[in-house]
Amino acid sequence: MSTPPPPSQPPSGGFGAPQDPPPGGFGPPGGFPPPPPPGPSAPAQQPPTQPVAQPATMPAQPAAQPVPPPPAPPAAPGQPAAPPAPGQPAYGYPQPGPGYGYPQQQPGPATTPMYAPQPPATGAPGGGGNDKRNQLMIIGAALLAVVLIVGGGLWYASGDSGGGDGGQTTAGGDASASAGNDKPQEGGAAKENAPSNPKAKTLFNLPSPQPAEQVGTIGSWITDSTYVKSDVSKVVGYNLVDGGKKWEIPLPGEVCGATKHVSQNKSAILFRPTQPTAETKYPACSEVGVIDLEAGKLVWSGNAKSASGGDRPANLREVTISGNTVAAADISTGGAAWNLADGKSLWVPKVDAEQCRDTGYAGGEALAVIRKCGQSPNYTLYAQVLDPTTGAPKSSYKLSPGIDYASIVSTNPLIVGADVGKTAKNATGVSDLFVVDDKGELKARIALTSGNFAGRCAATDVEKCTGMVVGNGKLYLPSYEHQGKEGISRTNELLSFDLATGKQTSDRADAGESYQLTPLRMDGQNVIAYKEPPYDKGGQVVSIDGKTMKETLLMENPADKASQRAEIAFSPDYSEYRYHNGKLFISRTSVRKPISDRDPEYLFISFTAS
Repeated sequence: MSTPPPPSQPPSGGFGAPQDPPPGGFGPPGGFPPPPPPGPSAPAQQPPTQPVAQPATMPAQPAAQPVPPPPAPPAAPGQPAAPPAPGQPAYGYPQPGPGYGYPQQQPGPATTPMYAPQPPATGAPGGGGNDKRNQLMIIGAALLAVVLIVGGGLWYASGDSGGGDGGQTTAGGDASASAGNDKPQEGGAAKENAPSNPKAKTLFNLPSPQPAEQVGTIGSWITDSTYVKSDVSKVVGYNLVDGGKKWEIPLPGEVCGATKHVSQNKSAILFRPTQPTAETKYPACSEVGVIDLEAGKLVWSGNAKSASGGDRPANLREVTISGNTVAAADISTGGAAWNLADGKSLWVPKVDAEQCRDTGYAGGEALAVIRKCGQSPNYTLYAQVLDPTTGAPKSSYKLSPGIDYASIVSTNPLIVGADVGKTAKNATGVSDLFVVDDKGELKARIALTSGNFAGRCAATDVEKCTGMVVGNGKLYLPSYEHQGKEGISRTNELLSFDLATGKQTSDRADAGESYQLTPLRMDGQNVIAYKEPPYDKGGQVVSIDGKTMKETLLMENPADKASQRAEIAFSPDYSEYRYHNGKLFISRTSVRKPISDRDPEYLFISFTAS
């Protein structure tokens, strides 16, 4: 059976091959707003009691692709992993090909201060669905409903959760981050314990705003007492007891960027300085703000001058945090860095004679940058680890010619992702990962060109790789969905690569029949993962032991019609998932007036286990 296509409108910075931007970026000043989120999901259907007739006309489907078998089961202790079967390389085993990405021992260009960003203003200024998944569920529901007459008796096929005893998303983390915000916590004890009763109930669902035009709502965080979510031109904090509003921070314009990292109970956003007008339909995404997630206040806000000169504030695309440093940049206008506590300017990268510029930063335990030099089609890219206080490079790794865009999966260790030679498959946007040591030398290369892995990197954003987490000296990522045991179901597994060798390990944790698993973050040596449910069940959150790969069920969401429909309207590819201490929040990154009122739409939904 062929796989329905993914949603036709990925979010800004979506996956796939990008086009080189002209000076100042594409489109109107400040860029176009993000495209609309996937449309409302089709409702889950109950299996009919009669076979479903085939429609006379079916929508066009892509050609069916052969589905690779899952990797071989783990070898016995002390034995090497089983080699791939003839003609069927195991998931992720390196494939022959050109040696892109190997280091060339030349010093990289320095990232040096030049001039200061505009001083910040203290205080507040002025005043999501998974279409592909749902199509599969509807088709699956119809096919499962066909009555099989066996020996005069009636038999019904039913879903099986499989590994039920046993989920932005993202790699990296911040050593000082609050729990639940992608903090690796490697080397420490796991903090997420199985509740006495993992059967969850709905905590609080917030109806989605319905602006006439699409508005960004990127950004969500969870602390020990508060869930914080970006909304239409504001950021709101909700208590974790019943979802009641605790505080609200009004903003003069749309939230157009946010980081997942948290430091000292603070995080950072990007927002537009004004609302759209007839004269300025797309205000620049120019303002940086730091939010105190517990106190519910905008600590400071400010902007930076464009690296191309002039007094107009620079347009910014991404923002991140590492320790006491906030850094923001854009692919064409450069970047800047500020002190987390007071917004004081720390440094601004210099655009030198080689036209080198910082295209984006990644934070967490360290601060790293992708620095781009030259002109199309002869770009040279460097991945550098920076001193957060001065912006000076601590190490520099030169990517091979032919790589025009790169992403950072992790800053400690430094792992760089790129689509080398446009060989990435399944719209993942990444074909190879390069593990770089502290000296800026290549330690290992991980090939994902088989198409059997579901980790993704956005086309042009630096810190927007999903479905990959780092811990225990390994990179964990899910396999690409494939046929399950029942023939029409889809499932996948959590797999891993050794960061010292770049080779796939024997690690494997099954999602279970008709479930699909996505890793969310590390918890000590364990991996916290979310399982998308089949059409008739609720999703699950599991903790996977990093040594044994044994799964522990932390949460199983309700399977009633209303809860299940609300949950499958979100997707790990286009939504934000935050889990902490028995509570799961799933939220949209943009909203607009729905095209249908068939099902209610929510800005976020949440569940709590006993």
